[in-house]
Amino acid sequence: MWSLADRELGSRLLLGSAQYPSPAIMEQSIAASGAEVVTVALRRQQPETGAGRDFWQRLKSLGLHLLPNTAGCHTAKSAITTALMARELFDTHWIKLEVIGDDYNLQPDPFALLEAARELVGQGFEVFPYCTDDLVLAERLVQAGCRILMPWAAPIGTGRGLVNPYGLRCLRARLPDITLIVDAGIGTPSHATRALEMGYDAVLLNTAVAQAEDPVMMARAFRAAVEAGYLARQAGPVPRRELAVASTPVVGKPFWHES
Repeated sequence: MWSLADRELGSRLLLGSAQYPSPAIMEQSIAASGAEVVTVALRRQQPETGAGRDFWQRLKSLGLHLLPNTAGCHTAKSAITTALMARELFDTHWIKLEVIGDDYNLQPDPFALLEAARELVGQGFEVFPYCTDDLVLAERLVQAGCRILMPWAAPIGTGRGLVNPYGLRCLRARLPDITLIVDAGIGTPSHATRALEMGYDAVLLNTAVAQAEDPVMMARAFRAAVEAGYLARQAGPVPRRELAVASTPVVGKPFWHES
């Protein structure tokens, strides 16, 4: 078990709810993943009419922790408004804060992100900011009151994996008491394993499962990968060395002379 904000969880895999071939496959994939937290985007168009309500109710019926997000927002103001609507709709103070600054690589806008984070923390939200691996931005978000950060591995949906392991390691080393979740760019189970081996607390992914040829099987693979990465970190991997070291000792090995 581990603590995520005010909840105790067993799984270190968080899963998105978009892009699946069908709602049934989404449900099967979530179950196969073992994830206990699922993200959901708030459709801001005419929420008072109940648009998307059937989908949201379907997610709620799974008995999971929902993490609404502000996907699609490009300004701090729109992200704050969306977060307030999500809190009322989903009855949760959790919010995954996304403020996109570039439409090409969907990189977060660091200035608007920080502005929105400060405001939402002040209004009682548990803010999960989607950010880059920039250490200075991460420190500012922590100073703003964020206890959880979600740096990307790579741009959303690219599946490129951990493109800047140095930056991610720096975040982990410099922010040892902050919950860090790798979010975006994870493409294969091995990428998730690597993140957990680095000491990250969890990974959040969507495309890698939802758009796989067999989403349910891929979800099962990620479940095993996350567990393997966490256990490896706890076990303590051997240090890297420049020179070979024999795994079989030579002390006491018999030898002889040819006559």
